Amino acid sequence: MKIQGQAALVTGGASGLGEATARELARLGAKVAVLDVNLAQAEKVAAEIGGVACQCDITNAESMAAAIAKAAEKHGPARILMNIAGIGTAKRVVQKDGSAAPLEDFARVVNINLVGTYNASRLFAAECAKLEPLDDNERGVMVFTASVAAFDGQVGQQAYSASKGGLVGMTLPMARDLAQHGIRVCTIAPGLFATPLMKQLPEPVQESLAKSIPFPQRLGKPEEFAGLAAHIVTNSHLNGEVIRLDGALRMAPR
Repeated sequence: MKIQGQAALVTGGASGLGEATARELARLGAKVAVLDVNLAQAEKVAAEIGGVACQCDITNAESMAAAIAKAAEKHGPARILMNIAGIGTAKRVVQKDGSAAPLEDFARVVNINLVGTYNASRLFAAECAKLEPLDDNERGVMVFTASVAAFDGQVGQQAYSASKGGLVGMTLPMARDLAQHGIRVCTIAPGLFATPLMKQLPEPVQESLAKSIPFPQRLGKPEEFAGLAAHIVTNSHLNGEVIRLDGALRMAPR
């Protein structure tokens, strides 16, 4: 699918990998809606790329539907969905005080990362399926954002790894399900990237993490994630696939 002129939705588009992806899609000529819980930051990014900001809770059906409708009113129906919104956490099953890890923490991470992505995807797909097909009878494309933690989860990452592993497991059946509608589905599983969250860590910690990457020995750049996301849109034979973007990193237990 050609990106030029297409309407795109980017969840988590106000910062980090989402912001980089929103900017790259806009650079390539897409009409981008920046969906995020942080409206002020979403408006800032949207203003800079000529897009529209939509405050959105991806776990809430009404909120997500309203954001899709607002974006469509501004840009027309979307054919591109970048599912990038998500959170992370790390808690051992048995805490230092001997108590069990709080169930609420596990449920919150899975709800946002996995259920929220499914919610955004199902609502996008229902609208996208109504559109006229393009070349190759394609109507749309969506990208999930997993993590290398889906495969190499570290100590304390049960919730995060489970949520990202769920996205990996959902990729192929979603692609098969939506094939009849001409909607492709792929997942990117990034490694260690220089996101705002990562940059909050002390410089020595960042350098140590970078050295754990075989090559190149540096943190991934958000624009590299964005470039792959854009390539998935333009390469119509990419479907049902999970792509690791990690410099050959395999995470150690700790």
